[in-house]
Amino acid sequence: MGVIVLSSSASCCNNFNCVSVTETRQSTSGNGWLNCDKIRKKHVGSSRFVMKCSNDVVLAGNLNFFPGGSVVNCDKIRKKHVGASTFFMKCSNDVLARNLNFFPGGSVLNCNKIRKKYVVTSSFVMKCSNDVVLVNGKPRNGISAEGILRNLRSISEPTEALALFKSVAEMPRVVHTTETCNYMLEYLRVLERINDMAVVFDLMQKQIIYRSLDTYLIIFKGLHIRGGIREAPFALERMKKAGFVLNAYSYNGLIHLILQAGFWQEALKVYRRMISEKLKPSLKTYSALMVACGKRRDTETVMRLLSEMEGLGLRPNIYTFTICIRVLGRAGKIDDACAVLKRMDDEGCAPDVVTYTVLIDSLCIAGKLDIAKEVFFKMKDGCQKPDRVTYITLLDRLSDRGDLDSVRDFLDRMEADGYKADVVSFTILVDALCKVGKVSEAFATLDVMKEKGILPNLHTYNSLIRGLLRKKRVNEALELFDSMESLGVEVTAYTYILFIDYYGKSGEPDKALETFEKMKAHGIVPNVVACNASLYSVAEMGRLGEAKRIFDGIRESGYVPNSITYNMMMKCYSNAGKVDEAIKLLSEMIESGCDPDVIVVNSLIDILYKDGRASDAWAMFYRLKDMKLTPTVVTYNTLLAGLGKEGKIREAYELLDSMALHGCAPNTITYNTLLDSLCKNGEVDTALTLLYQMTGPNCFPDVFSYNTVIFGLAKEKRVTEAFLLFHQMKKKMYPDCVTVYALLPILVKDGLVEDAVKIVDGFVNQALNRSDRSFWLQLMEGVLGEAELDHSISFAEKLASYHICKSDLIIVPVIRVLCKQKKALDAHDLFVKFKNTFGIRPTLRSYYPLVEGLLNVNLKELAWHLFKEMKNVAGCAPDVYTYNLFLDELGKSGKVDELFELYEEMLHRGCVPIAITYNILISGLVKSNKVERAMDFYYDLVSLGFTPTPCTYGPLIDGLLKVKNFDKAKDFFEEMAEYGCRPNSAIYNILINGFGKAGDLKAACDLFNRMNKEGVRPDLKTYTILVDCLCSARKVDDALHYFEELKSAGLDPDLISYNLMINGLGKSGKMKEALHLLDEMKSSGITPNLYTYNTLIFNLGIVGMLEEAGRMYEELQQLGLEPDVFTYNALIRGYSKSGDPDGAYAIYEKMMVGGCSPNSGTFAQLPN
Repeated sequence: MGVIVLSSSASCCNNFNCVSVTETRQSTSGNGWLNCDKIRKKHVGSSRFVMKCSNDVVLAGNLNFFPGGSVVNCDKIRKKHVGASTFFMKCSNDVLARNLNFFPGGSVLNCNKIRKKYVVTSSFVMKCSNDVVLVNGKPRNGISAEGILRNLRSISEPTEALALFKSVAEMPRVVHTTETCNYMLEYLRVLERINDMAVVFDLMQKQIIYRSLDTYLIIFKGLHIRGGIREAPFALERMKKAGFVLNAYSYNGLIHLILQAGFWQEALKVYRRMISEKLKPSLKTYSALMVACGKRRDTETVMRLLSEMEGLGLRPNIYTFTICIRVLGRAGKIDDACAVLKRMDDEGCAPDVVTYTVLIDSLCIAGKLDIAKEVFFKMKDGCQKPDRVTYITLLDRLSDRGDLDSVRDFLDRMEADGYKADVVSFTILVDALCKVGKVSEAFATLDVMKEKGILPNLHTYNSLIRGLLRKKRVNEALELFDSMESLGVEVTAYTYILFIDYYGKSGEPDKALETFEKMKAHGIVPNVVACNASLYSVAEMGRLGEAKRIFDGIRESGYVPNSITYNMMMKCYSNAGKVDEAIKLLSEMIESGCDPDVIVVNSLIDILYKDGRASDAWAMFYRLKDMKLTPTVVTYNTLLAGLGKEGKIREAYELLDSMALHGCAPNTITYNTLLDSLCKNGEVDTALTLLYQMTGPNCFPDVFSYNTVIFGLAKEKRVTEAFLLFHQMKKKMYPDCVTVYALLPILVKDGLVEDAVKIVDGFVNQALNRSDRSFWLQLMEGVLGEAELDHSISFAEKLASYHICKSDLIIVPVIRVLCKQKKALDAHDLFVKFKNTFGIRPTLRSYYPLVEGLLNVNLKELAWHLFKEMKNVAGCAPDVYTYNLFLDELGKSGKVDELFELYEEMLHRGCVPIAITYNILISGLVKSNKVERAMDFYYDLVSLGFTPTPCTYGPLIDGLLKVKNFDKAKDFFEEMAEYGCRPNSAIYNILINGFGKAGDLKAACDLFNRMNKEGVRPDLKTYTILVDCLCSARKVDDALHYFEELKSAGLDPDLISYNLMINGLGKSGKMKEALHLLDEMKSSGITPNLYTYNTLIFNLGIVGMLEEAGRMYEELQQLGLEPDVFTYNALIRGYSKSGDPDGAYAIYEKMMVGGCSPNSGTFAQLPN
């Protein structure tokens, strides 16, 4: 049955006042009910409602009235019948109402403004004349948001819901909340009723109902805008077209919401739009925008906002000015910050204690501690006295700077001003002590704290741990860490980060990762800082897989990677050669809402240039503008360095000029980069001119500037000019060791030894500790690399004779060079001269290279003499490496008994063997054909805990193969894995050679395939061995296959591999292929040797290609090679076999004339 709700006819509107009715359409869903609760007869009598029942009977309880029955007057309803009855009510125009709840009171309800088109099947909110509010028939003095939401959610018909929503909005004592409005917006959004959504939003603005983030996100969804609140600048235009017109309050709120989400650039865009619409932002909005820009050191925008704010008639307050001071101070613009402070005084806006504290903090960060103290004392003398926060701020910054004396002074002042020392101030003192390395005193301070009843907190212990780790006392730090729980201090992620960071920077990524996992195991969820510290440890080592796992873990934990995270990850990708992955990561960084930092982009530009992708580097530079980033001096310096490496000097100068146009002043590094490029590209004169032009405040020449030009002059052999520039440099600054390294080699080379000695003398006395090992070594290595050996020795002798250098370090590089040139005896004479004439006391550093050189040229007796001498010189006892030299010599000589005697002596003298020692002993036994004894020795070592290496197994496996014990050799090979020793290419080469030479080519090839399968890359020797074995077995086609595979694997065949393949082809009669390989060999830059030609001549003679053999004979002589007896024998054999005895004897005659003595083979080849 169709039921109409209420009508505004005269018969029902005189005495009824309907506060709120939900608008809806006509319903045909069934019966409606009217619940009459406690309606007194006097109230009903005057209502003039017509009520109908099908049987003309008025029922007590539930009264059902139907349109088709008789009319019953309300006056006939007695009070006892009314209780909780349900009625249909009908006005004179046949509009029915249902679900109306009547209630007791002193007034009669009047229907108001209810038209036939509004149909309801649910709740009404009605009001009596005594302002009692009713919801679903229940009287209240107000209605809650939950109540409104409950009623709204019970309505399935949109028009009804909106009608109820509007009705509540019109009630004087009922106010909608954000929740009810957002519900209505979402309800309408689903139905795509955008106009009605605009009405709801407008109501929120008019009634000043808070517009939350969800409010805008619902509207964005309704307008099909994706991307969240970040898309607000774009969304505002579409909102306006759809009828959503924001007022000033909405704009202010929206800007705050955007800033809270971290999108400061988008917030600025919304602010600009607000200004364009002639709306005035609030002081709070300006402050929030200034804070956001300040965090990014965008001082220009902050000051512009201040100016715009004043332009709109808003007067800055203390808070606004304080923000400006903080931003300018942290950006290092101290003068500007002080100017703002002065302006405050001028404008009658007196700075408060917070303002002064902020300025003090900024001054300390900028390193201007003295000025910070002046401001502090100005505060004390003025009306704004320092408070505890001021003291703590200053103390903390002084501690950061390592100014322990000032920390103690201000702690005393703080107590004198009535601020007692607490855990915070004590922790600052502990931290300051740790930063200057006084860890023991820091622990003593901890005891003082406890005596005063001040319990150390987590920060106190973290400071102590950090101090211990700085001193590399990691075990003590770990002990303190383990004791924290028992002391009642709960460890946080930061404590773990200290250890992760320490291990990462100490080159121990495994321990860093272990600590990271331990943190997670203890239920502490790693934060971004912890993940970054772990990421650093593996990124620096290039362990991409682990770095990626940590990076993915950050996102899985719900954290957002920051610029540091992305930067390290991109660096890791780049170090692994995956630059494109790094670029993809930058795009992901931007898409994920993490604003790229210019530092990240600078790093990427640098990586691209270093990877040889200059065009991509410049493309990244041009993208900076799209990313709203301003190039920094580092950006330009990176590009200048790249242009310099490309030799593009003109472009580099153009870029330098453009820096000034873009407001980026060049610094000393900029000029140094350009100086380096000029010198490396032969533009030393231009570099000199540029050096003299460096006069700006940020580009004054430094040591690097002078060193670069001196090095450039030295490279061009312009000794005098380099020498003069050095003296100019000395007038302005102290030269460093690099200056000396650059200048002295060319002075010594030019014969200016005395001048070089004077420079070293002055440098050592002024700036350098004489005992610096690296200085003397690098100096002499540089001199030896440039000057003649005689001049270098003369230089070293003068340094020693003038007692400028009293260390044997001065002769160590000379001894190495002489020994490398096989002049070990000359090295020995020099060693004796420096010892006896100049009084240089030799140490192990000079003994070791000398005895090694003597052993290499077979001067064993002299080497053994020096070895004996070492044992009798105090502080010169042979170390394990020296013993290894002589053990190796005995092993190679087959002197097994003497070998083990020396080994026993080594143990007796307390010299602990290393793995190489044991490998030498095993190898010595194998070379003496004592394989069984070598195996016994190996098993003894293993039983004592020795960890074998591939160098241990190599000699053993080789020895077993040589005695044909193939099964045992295989057993040793398989045993390697049990001891965690992965076979390398050398082990496989020994096995392939052993089985191949024994004729088991299948086993050799199987080993080669296994090698590939297990990820051990075959080297050139592997292929050479296989080719040799296959050629020896006349399987030349198989050999040629592996020879070609060698080249396709990226390896370059050497002389030996070519010779083996040429010989194999020749023996198989494939001379055309052999000669082709000879041409290939020569075209690849490898010069054939006598073996190459002898092989070809021999095999050409066998197949009767005597003319070609003769050409080979002529060619080898043209290369300066001397034919030997094998060359002549091969030619004689060829002529003899081809039936040309005259030719054979003619070769024999050349042989004799050439002075080559025949052997038995020669006569055997000559025809009878």
